[in-house]
Amino acid sequence: MRNDLSFLVLFLLIIFSIHDHLVDASSLLVKYLPGFEGPLPFELETGYVSIGESGDVELFYYFVKSERNPKNDPLMIWLTGGPGCSSICGLLFANGPLAFKGDEYNGTVPPLELTSFSWTKVANILYLESPAGSGYSYARTRRAFESSDTKQIYQIDQFLRSWFVDHPEFISNPFYVGGDSFSGKIVPGVVQQISLGNEKGLTPLINIQGYVLGNPLTDKNLESNYIVSFAHGMGLISDELFESLERSCEGQFFNVDPSNARCSNNLQTFDHCMSEIYSEHILLRNCEVDYIIPETLQTLPNIRTNRRRELKEFSGNDSSSLPPPSCFTYKYFLSAFWANDENVRKALGVKKEVGKWNRCNIQNIPYTFEIFNAVPYHVNNSRKGFRSLIYSGDHDSMVPFSSTQAWIRALNYSIVDDWRPWMMSNNQVAGYTRTYANKMTFATIKGGGHTAEYNPDQCSLMFRRWIDGEPL
Repeated sequence: MRNDLSFLVLFLLIIFSIHDHLVDASSLLVKYLPGFEGPLPFELETGYVSIGESGDVELFYYFVKSERNPKNDPLMIWLTGGPGCSSICGLLFANGPLAFKGDEYNGTVPPLELTSFSWTKVANILYLESPAGSGYSYARTRRAFESSDTKQIYQIDQFLRSWFVDHPEFISNPFYVGGDSFSGKIVPGVVQQISLGNEKGLTPLINIQGYVLGNPLTDKNLESNYIVSFAHGMGLISDELFESLERSCEGQFFNVDPSNARCSNNLQTFDHCMSEIYSEHILLRNCEVDYIIPETLQTLPNIRTNRRRELKEFSGNDSSSLPPPSCFTYKYFLSAFWANDENVRKALGVKKEVGKWNRCNIQNIPYTFEIFNAVPYHVNNSRKGFRSLIYSGDHDSMVPFSSTQAWIRALNYSIVDDWRPWMMSNNQVAGYTRTYANKMTFATIKGGGHTAEYNPDQCSLMFRRWIDGEPL
C-alpha cells in the first residue's frame, strides 16, 4: 500500500511538473534564458502553431503577458517587417522587455538586460515569426515554403484562430495588430481578413479593435517619390539638384524612362549624395547592418579571450572589418550569436528541423510581392470603425514621414485634433500628432528612425497613451 501511494505521489509530481512547462503540445513556458541572470521577471511562452493546407507550415511565436493586468489588458500580435525578418527584432530591439547590453562580444552568450520601455508593461504581445523561413519558423515541403503578401495575411489569420483555441482566456481581450516597415503591406490586410472571418462566422471570433503601424511601407511609388524632397528638406542635396530633379523627372523618381537622360543623370548624382547615408536614420553612423557569422564561429563554445584574434582566425575577416560596439547595428551582430546558440534554442523550444537563424532571411524565401498599394485596406478598415495609430520616425529616409502624411491626407477624412506637439512627461517635445475622424492618429517621433528601436522611450509612451484611449 505504501509503495502504491509513493508511486501515485511521484506520478502526480511528474504530471504537475510537465503541466508547469507545457501549455499545449508545442508550447513552452520559458522561465530562464541564456544571457539573462536569474529567472525572467515576466511571463514568456514560446511555441509553434501548425497551419497551411496540410499543416506543413510551422510558425514560431513568443508570447509575453502584460505586466499590468494580463486578464483585461489588450492583446496585440506584432509582425516584424522584411519580409522574412525575425520577430526577435521586436522582442529584443524595438518594444520588448529584454535587450542586449551591447557589451563587446567575448565569445560567450551575449548578455541581456531588462528594458524600461517595453510595450508589455500595458499590453499582452504575441511576437510572430512570419512567413515560414523567418526566424525559427519553417515549412516541411518546398511548396509549403512558398509565400506571398496575401498568403501571409491568410496564414496569420489562421494562426491566430488556432492560437486562440489553445488560449481561450484571451478571446475577450481587445485585440490589435501591430508592425513596422514592410508590415505596412501586411497589417492592414490582416485586420481586414480577421474582420471578414468574423463576419462569416469563423470561430473563435476575434475581438479586433484596431492596428498600430510604424514607418509603414504602403505605396512604393509614393514613398520613392518623397525620398528626394525629404533629402532636400534635410539638407542632404543642394537646392539646384532638387530643382533640376523636379524639372527633369517631373516629380516621378520611380521606374524612370531610360530615354530621359537628364533625369537619369540627376538621379545618379542624387544616389551619390545619399550613398554613404544610413537610410534608416540619417543622423547615425553608416555601419553594415548585418554581418556574416561563419558556422565554425557560431558553434565554438569557449571563445572567451583575445576576441579579435579568434574572430579573425575563425571568420577569415580582418579585425578592422568587424562591427565596433559604437555602431547602432552592433546588436544585430550579437543577435546572430545569441539566436544560434544551442542552449538558447533549447530554452526557447526551437525544433531541430530549423537551420541557421538569420535576422532577415528574404533571400532564401520564395516570396511573391503582390500588394503594391495598401491604402485600400486602410479605407476598408476605417469604414468598419477600427482605430489606428500610424507613427513615423522623422529621420527615416526609407519611408519618409512626408510620404506617410501624403497617403493619410489623401483619405480625405476631417481633422478632429489638429497638428500639435505631443510631450514627454518632462515637458519636452516628443513629436507631433494629428487625429482624424476615421479614428486614425498620426504621430511623428522627433529624432526617430525607421523602427521604434531608435527612440524606444518616446514610442513606449506614445503606445501606452494610445492603447489606453488617451490623447497623445
